[in-house]
Amino acid sequence: MKNKQSRITIIIKSVIIGIVTGLANGLFGSGGGTIAVPSMILLLKSEDKKAHATAIAIILPLTVISSIYYIKCGFINMDITWKAILGGMAGGFVGAKLLNICPVNILRKVFGAVMILAAIRFIR
Repeated sequence: MKNKQSRITIIIKSVIIGIVTGLANGLFGSGGGTIAVPSMILLLKSEDKKAHATAIAIILPLTVISSIYYIKCGFINMDITWKAILGGMAGGFVGAKLLNICPVNILRKVFGAVMILAAIRFIR
């Protein structure tokens, strides 16, 4: 019974993380990872690297759904989009390779610093 409750709790927490991440991704155009990663680490007790990698997998379908809506509404500048996609694909590949070799303590510090800098940028 205890395993079933903990499994149900994990499912509920995962769905809530997904909803909040999807809302942030759709509303802000990004930010899903800043919610998904700490949530998975703190609430689901995921390993840091698995949380970062899982966040990318979570954000992909969310971004596709949001993008379809934004394209239909005419909000996307496709000239910029194609150029940024190419750079993003290269950066994503390099980032995935770096995640594989980056020590967890460094990963946490870099991620935390990026979150703090983003918060300061948005507050100003």
